[in-house]
Amino acid sequence: MNFTFFERRITLDDEIKDYAIRKIEKLDRFFKADSDAHLTFSEERGRFHVEVTLHNNGMYYRVSEVTSDLFATIDSAVAAIERQIRKNKTRLAKRLRDGAIEREIGALPSYARDEEEEPEFVIKKTKRFSLKPMTPEEAILQMNLLGHEFFAFLNQNAGDAFAVVYRRKQGDYGIIESNDGTC
Repeated sequence: MNFTFFERRITLDDEIKDYAIRKIEKLDRFFKADSDAHLTFSEERGRFHVEVTLHNNGMYYRVSEVTSDLFATIDSAVAAIERQIRKNKTRLAKRLRDGAIEREIGALPSYARDEEEEPEFVIKKTKRFSLKPMTPEEAILQMNLLGHEFFAFLNQNAGDAFAVVYRRKQGDYGIIESNDGTC
C-alpha cells in the first residue's frame, strides 16, 4: 500500500504516522492489487480531524472523522472505512450471485440474515438538457438562481470542457472538470 500524508495546521511525529500505517495496512487484506492511501490530518480548536481516502482498482473509499484524541480518530476512521469496504464487497458479491445459479433457497434463519439490507439502485427520473458554454462564475450564478446544489456546463475557460460546479458544506464552491477536455 502506498501512503501519502497531508498535514494541515498540525505537525505529526513518526509515532503517529507509524500508528496510522499499521492500522490502515490491515485493510490491504481486502484488496488483490496494490492500493493508494491518502491521509489528511488537521487540528481545529483542540479537535483532531482525520480524512482517509483509499484508491484501489478504480474504486474510492473515503471517510472523515473528528474526535478530541488523535489515536481514537485514526481508529474510528479505519473502522468506518472497513465498514464501507465490507458493504461494497457484499453488495458486489450479492449482485454476482443473484443470477449466477438458478435455484430456490428457503428462508434463512433470522440470525443469518444481513442486519442492513442494501437497497437496489433504481433510477426514478431521467432529465435531459443541453450544455451551454459559460464561465464558472456564470454557472454558479445560474445554479444559485435555480436553487440547485450543482450545475453542469461547458467551461469556456478550459476550452469548452465538461465541468460541474457545486456548493460545498463550508459554504464556498467547488468545480469538477474532465481531464481530457471532452464530454
